[in-house]
Amino acid sequence: MFAWRRTAVRRRVVVNLADKAFSGVLWAQRGPLLVLRDVELLEAGREPQRVDGEVVVERSRVEFTQVLAPGGGG
Repeated sequence: MFAWRRTAVRRRVVVNLADKAFSGVLWAQRGPLLVLRDVELLEAGREPQRVDGEVVVERSRVEFTQVLAPGGGG
């Protein structure tokens, strides 16, 4: 397991995919899945959109993840 993933749990992150990104709290990691809560969908040229419930992302689809500074972004 990578250390950054342990330290990023329960922190606000931006999970970047090839065509969009999600900003939210990395709530859990379950095998190949990341579970995000309090999520906004970020797409180029559009306003951020709130997402109800949890978002589950396959880690294999993640281009990179940004761990935001405490009190930053969202």
